[in-house]
Amino acid sequence: MKLKLREIINKLAKEAVLHSEELLGSGCGQQKKEMAINYVTERLPFSGFGKKLVAILLSWLIDDAVEASVSYLNSLSNEKGEN
Repeated sequence: MKLKLREIINKLAKEAVLHSEELLGSGCGQQKKEMAINYVTERLPFSGFGKKLVAILLSWLIDDAVEASVSYLNSLSNEKGEN
């Protein structure tokens, strides 16, 4: 379950970063990060209290996944010559 949950979080983080980028555009880095983290935690495959508990216990993993997704998105932009 641990590996599967990590995969789920990574997938959600990619979606979240793209979603926040579409909504807020360039700039607003901290606001986009908060939006992405909320996106991930709201979509975790748990209900009620379980979702809140997992979000707290795995906040470091969620944060790392969002940061990795941002870096990946930035690298794609750099490859295309965008800024």
